[in-house]
Amino acid sequence: MSAPCLLLDDVTRVHGDGPTAVPALSGVSLSVHPGELVAVMGPSGSGKSTLLNLAGGLDRATSGRVVIEGQDVGALGSRALAELRRRHVGFVFQDYNLIPALTAAENVALPLELDGQRVRDARRAAVQSLELMGLGELVDRYPDQMSGGQQQRVAFARALVGGRRLVLADEPTGALDTHTGEEVLRVLRERCDAGTAGLLVTHEARHAAWADRVVFLRDGVVVDTTGDPSDAEDLLETEPVR
Repeated sequence: MSAPCLLLDDVTRVHGDGPTAVPALSGVSLSVHPGELVAVMGPSGSGKSTLLNLAGGLDRATSGRVVIEGQDVGALGSRALAELRRRHVGFVFQDYNLIPALTAAENVALPLELDGQRVRDARRAAVQSLELMGLGELVDRYPDQMSGGQQQRVAFARALVGGRRLVLADEPTGALDTHTGEEVLRVLRERCDAGTAGLLVTHEARHAAWADRVVFLRDGVVVDTTGDPSDAEDLLETEPVR
């Protein structure tokens, strides 16, 4: 098997100090390889968002290692970390996070331009990424001229532009109707089948069913890892193994 795009090795994240310290994650280990989609499930407050922030280099672990594309995040300075995120990590959020004043192509091209690419080259890459999402006819539309599903697919195009191989999706279907949500998950599955590594945070087993594996969190601890998403809901009733 190829090297993982993402590796969390015995990661702990504690917020605060002393008697007010709150452990958000405790000894979590996880890997995501190219071509693999891993779902993370768990009740509210289980540590899902903390895990995603660590996986994307938006936060740093208190202990343990987070490795993205072979680079130890904890060993990187702020500039190198920002570069790593721009070039290798794509984020897809529940509320899309598109800039209203920019067209679809401009939204997708923005991270490339911030990384120093010429506007013309960035737009060309953005259009190609939008076409992969089936949105070639929407390149010059603004977010308020698109449906929720179209906006989310633009967000996916932005997450994948520039050859990024790691996509982190935080409840990406939460604001969508059932049909559109399934459409968006199908896009994510197709991109993973084409070689992208995906980490999907979700609270619904039917969404986790698109994944190859499901990691279940409770109280910041990995309770279980299963290949059968239908088992995940049963784990809600179990106590974490410590």
